[in-house]
Amino acid sequence: MNAFYIFKIVHIVGFTAWFAGLFYLVRMFVYHTEAYDEDQPKQDILKAQFNIMEWRVYKIICNPAMIITWIFGLGMIFVMVQDSGWGWLKANSWLHFKLLLVLLLSGYQGYCKSLIKKLEKGKTGFSSTQFRLFNEVPTLFLILISAIAVFKNATNPLILVVSIIVVMGVLVFFTKLYKKIRESKK
Repeated sequence: MNAFYIFKIVHIVGFTAWFAGLFYLVRMFVYHTEAYDEDQPKQDILKAQFNIMEWRVYKIICNPAMIITWIFGLGMIFVMVQDSGWGWLKANSWLHFKLLLVLLLSGYQGYCKSLIKKLEKGKTGFSSTQFRLFNEVPTLFLILISAIAVFKNATNPLILVVSIIVVMGVLVFFTKLYKKIRESKK
């Protein structure tokens, strides 16, 4: 079997696990923040448990999955450059944008680590609603990266920008709607 396809399979598994970890991690931030509204001793118990869970997801799921994604993604690039030469890399400008987005996603994960530390100290400055919106950031990355990978050089940047704006609007709308529904049930 061609090394490129093996790298591609592992790369897909890696980024799937990475996104799952990021979605789960920030969702725990929502619940961790909501734990501050509980009475004692329940509040302390919940905060301690969420902190343990956040670190485990970060260290056991997100970090290894991010590393696998990067290693096998770069491995695919290496194989293509070996097969087609450096001209292939220059001719595929879509890949540069995709790499930039993956780098920014890595930064998002790093920022999540700083949020875990702040949650440990009880000082994030985020409400649970803000964390719900923050949890949608990886969705935007997933949409953009997938669109770029599928359409490659045929990608129309305007379509991507409009798509992002529409998706963000829909996410904000549903987040606010969900908040109203939750508040009406209290």
